[in-house]
Amino acid sequence: MAPSFTARIQLFLLRALGFLIGLVGRAALVLRGPKFASKTPPPVTEPLLLLSGMQLAKLIRQRKVKCIDVVQAYINRIKDVNPMINGIVKYRFEEAMKEAHAVDQKLAEKQEDETTLENKWPFLGVPLTVKEAFQLQGMPNSSGLMNRRDAISKTDATVVALLKEAGAIPLGITNCSELCMWYESSNKIYGRSNNPYDLQHIVGGSSGGEGCTLAAACSVIGVGSDIGGSIRMPAFFNGIFGHKPSPGVVPNKGQFPMAVGGQELFQCTGPMCRYAEDLAPMLKVMAGPGIKRLKLDTKVHLKDLKFYWMEHDGGSFLMSKVEQDLILAQKKVVVHLETILGASVQHVKLKKMKYSFQLWIAMMSAKGHDGKEPVKFVDLLGDHGKHVNPLWELIKWCLGLSVYTIPSIGLALLEEKLKYNNEKYQKFKAVEESLRKELVEMLGDDGVFLYPSHPTVAPKHHVPLTRPFNFAYTGVFNALGLPVTQCPLGLNFKGLPLGIQVVAGPFNDHLTLAVAQYLEKTFGGWVCPGKF
Repeated sequence: MAPSFTARIQLFLLRALGFLIGLVGRAALVLRGPKFASKTPPPVTEPLLLLSGMQLAKLIRQRKVKCIDVVQAYINRIKDVNPMINGIVKYRFEEAMKEAHAVDQKLAEKQEDETTLENKWPFLGVPLTVKEAFQLQGMPNSSGLMNRRDAISKTDATVVALLKEAGAIPLGITNCSELCMWYESSNKIYGRSNNPYDLQHIVGGSSGGEGCTLAAACSVIGVGSDIGGSIRMPAFFNGIFGHKPSPGVVPNKGQFPMAVGGQELFQCTGPMCRYAEDLAPMLKVMAGPGIKRLKLDTKVHLKDLKFYWMEHDGGSFLMSKVEQDLILAQKKVVVHLETILGASVQHVKLKKMKYSFQLWIAMMSAKGHDGKEPVKFVDLLGDHGKHVNPLWELIKWCLGLSVYTIPSIGLALLEEKLKYNNEKYQKFKAVEESLRKELVEMLGDDGVFLYPSHPTVAPKHHVPLTRPFNFAYTGVFNALGLPVTQCPLGLNFKGLPLGIQVVAGPFNDHLTLAVAQYLEKTFGGWVCPGKF
């Protein structure tokens, strides 16, 4: 399965183009990048901001804390911090305060006991933020595309409606990459989001605004989507938790762009949060009727699980080498599981993992059940209206005249080159099926797989342009259709988050969520930015 000489040359040229674009982008950062007095936002001083969503809901139900005080505390934090990180791009503070007041009035009437309140509204009064790509009534829904800057949602996406029905109160919408197809969250409408652990570093994408908003304690629970790691990369780079559910469990309806055809099987909507205990309750709400496909109420005995791990993809020449501090963090987990937990832990070498990028591209090139080709990215850029000429847009971008970001222009230019013909598709489809069979048989119903989240910690702004294929460390699990929970593992010596992906077999999400809670308890979970 070694790539041909011609394929190697093509891929070398792609990386060279990415490197040159990256140099331009980094020069732009030096010349035009925002300047801040501090590298990080101020640490949290309000105790209400350091409680999980579940803890806040309980205190509100018990009438020990007023909902309006919780919402006001978050609004104050957002006003202090959001100008630095640019995570939330549109506020709904007035509406949120009215909704919080209504919660307090409802509780003052004392018509329901605490158990009834919990069953009806598990997230009663809990602040929520939502990725801008999802519909939130009255809020913009552009996905960072200038052609859609005036698009306002008339209704709620299915998952947003379910969370609101469960009592959550949206504070606003969060930034994303243009059309949700890049792993730095920046666009021409809202600008660029910044990492709260170091403002000169990326937040990831495409749910990056959500990631940095949660990490900076400007929200406690959030909604993201993931077709190549768009929940997990931001969760990793920002030191929080994120879960990509098993496909088909959580409804995707109500977001733009909406995956269609073969891609629809691989797009997953899921929860993002600072505290692991919020993941399962959020998933139960967001899944609606689909929750019946999972076993979230099944007791997990961690000591009885079988743990498997790999420290890198096996040596793909497309991707960066995994940094040593990430390998050491993973090995620290492995040693703990073996010596303290007493679990079965096995190092494995899955040779086909080195084709992760190719498997993801094959997935994105797949035709739908009706035989239709997937929607072209260049057509999405034009919002199915005026034709977009990527080469002309590149020239305009160099002159500062394009309404599109350079990653989008680059992807549109390379779209035809990256697209697999039927022969290539069938070849890598066979590899994907073989790798999935190998993993599913290995994991069974009592195994989890520990795998790096990314080859590096959060890079500086624009650097992803020189490493365009590194996202395949997360993207491969979309192609394989497996549930994954992203877990933080503290900070490295530069103060940037470390982390790991926890993978399970199909519909065994309860295993990865249980491991996430254990890792949080053992290694500390989210670390407040600016604290050290």
